[in-house]
Amino acid sequence: MLFTGDNQTVADAVAQSLGIKEVAFELLPEDKRARVKSLVAAGSTVAMVGDGINDAPALSEASVGVAMGSGTDVTRESADVVLLGNDLVKFVETLAIAKRTRKIIWQNFAGTILVDAVGISLAAFGMLNPLFAAFIHVASELTFILNSARLLPVVDSATGWARMRRNIVLPNNS
Repeated sequence: MLFTGDNQTVADAVAQSLGIKEVAFELLPEDKRARVKSLVAAGSTVAMVGDGINDAPALSEASVGVAMGSGTDVTRESADVVLLGNDLVKFVETLAIAKRTRKIIWQNFAGTILVDAVGISLAAFGMLNPLFAAFIHVASELTFILNSARLLPVVDSATGWARMRRNIVLPNNS
């Protein structure tokens, strides 16, 4: 959904370029806040992105308020997240990185529980001596650390810039 104070022509052009189907235009700040508040009250998780002082009330009502870096001080103070620029693609990339991070955390958590459960079971039946237990512990911790290292960026040798290991594919809205 796109909530904007702009006129219909501008709103439709922005919505089309972003692939957004639902558009509400010529909204006052209180209208945006009321719509966001009703979505949250209905149980939706709402991420509101704004850049102006007129977006601040809606940002504070959203599940996650995101202020554009060029936004006003009030907007940045009202938001939960502040982007360091005006590129919404960076917001999409940030969400993809967060999802990937959460997935790896759960992998490590499940792996730890599994290794510990097997170790406790083997030890309870006298099938695990202390030396082998120490080896399993160190090996599993090393495995989980290396699994987490997949989140580290790699440096592109041609440019010297760091980038994520996995390319993020954005939807083609053309």
